[in-house]
Amino acid sequence: MSEKLKGNILVTGANRGIGLALVKQLGETPGEEGHIYACCRDPQGPGAQALRDLSTQCPGKITVVKLDVSDVDSISSAVETVSRIIGAGGLNLLINNAAINRPETPAPLSACGKKDMMEAYETNVVGPFLLVKMLLPLLQKAAEMDYTVKGDKMSCSRSAIVNISTLISSIEKCPETFPIAQMYPYRTSKAALNMLTRCLAEDFRRHNILVAAVHPGWVRTAMGGEEASLTPQDSVGGMLSILTSLSNKHSGMLLDWEGNTIPW
Repeated sequence: MSEKLKGNILVTGANRGIGLALVKQLGETPGEEGHIYACCRDPQGPGAQALRDLSTQCPGKITVVKLDVSDVDSISSAVETVSRIIGAGGLNLLINNAAINRPETPAPLSACGKKDMMEAYETNVVGPFLLVKMLLPLLQKAAEMDYTVKGDKMSCSRSAIVNISTLISSIEKCPETFPIAQMYPYRTSKAALNMLTRCLAEDFRRHNILVAAVHPGWVRTAMGGEEASLTPQDSVGGMLSILTSLSNKHSGMLLDWEGNTIPW
C-alpha cells in the first residue's frame, strides 16, 4: 500500500478528515524514504492539534506548513518554505485535498448565493491551480531525476499531482446524484477541478508529470456526515493502494478509491 510511495509528498487540508488520515498512513511508512509536508490554514490552532500530535509521533517525517489555499500570499509563502526545505530535491507528489462546501448540504438553489459560489470556486479550483503553478519547478525537478533510468514512465513516486474530486462532479452521473444532494457550489466547483485536472494532464505530459483526480468515496468527515459509509482510514487505504499503481495511461482520468473509472 503506502509503503511504495516515497519521496517528498505535500498534502493540503491535512489537519482533519481525509487529509489527516493521508498524513497518518503516509507517516507510518517504514524507513526514511519519504517526507510529508502537511499543510493547513492554522497549524497552531486547536483544529490542528491532532496533526501536531502526529508530527511528534513521526519524528523527522512530517513538516507542518501554514497554507490557506484561498490566499495567494499564503500559497506563495508555503511554496517558499517547502522549496527551502527540499533544496536540491524535487516534489514527488502533490495531493490537493483542501476543499470547502458552501452552504451546508444539501445546498439547494434557494439556499445558494454568489458568495457561496465564489468562495467554493476560489478554494476548490483557484487554490489548486495556483499551488500547482507555483510548485511546478519542484515537480519538474523530481520528474527529471533519474531520467535515464525511468524514461517517460509516469508514477506517483516520480512526479504527480492528485486532485481529490468527487462522484457528484461527474456531469454524466448528475441525474443519479443530484436528487441526493444538490450542492450547487460544491459540485460545480469540483467539475471545474476535473477540467483543470484534464488540462494539466495534457500540459504536463511533456514533463512526465502524472495528473489524476480521485473520488475518495462517501466518507465520515465533517463534510460527509456521520451517515457516510466509509471511515477516513478505509478511504485513504484504498486511495493509497490506487496511487501506487497509477501510470501514464491514468493521467487525465477521474477514478474512485477502488480504482474504477468515473465518467466526466
